[in-house]
Amino acid sequence: MDPSPSVDESSTHKTGLLAGLDVFVGGPIQHAILESGFVGHVQDAITAAIHTATENGANVFSAHVAEKFGAETAFFTPEQVAVRDFHWMKKCDVFVAILPVLEDQTLRRTDGTHVELGWATALERPVVLVTRQPFVESAGHLLKGLHRVGLVRAVDFDEFTEKPSLLVDAVLAATEHPA
Repeated sequence: MDPSPSVDESSTHKTGLLAGLDVFVGGPIQHAILESGFVGHVQDAITAAIHTATENGANVFSAHVAEKFGAETAFFTPEQVAVRDFHWMKKCDVFVAILPVLEDQTLRRTDGTHVELGWATALERPVVLVTRQPFVESAGHLLKGLHRVGLVRAVDFDEFTEKPSLLVDAVLAATEHPA
């Protein structure tokens, strides 16, 4: 298995508000895989983010696409995933983190996405958080305070699922590109 596939690594001749931008979309994988398959509303939200970005001309990097929403996750070693995702983070213009909330109003566990948020901040990549707003009580201090050390925009998860185009405005604002 090639550890580096994404949605589309060629950004030539694309048009749209996000044309020319490399967008890394992250979110839960391992803790969203159930015996019955990938959690439906999580997959729907991540798919909407990927689709919205690509439809608006962005070049998207996505482990969810590379790993077929968990169906091929076992084919990748931890080393391959770490190298691939870090490469994408260094290459991207903006990191979009999908952070869904469980029925008990706690964040769904997504260790990798939180590591990626650290990478994005350390590498000075803008971040768009798609999660419940205001933050749920279980969100940690570092997540809630991330905007103090990095360029962070937040989009409410429920509003995003109703109107995915909100992502375009948030990416443009985070990357300081006028609409």
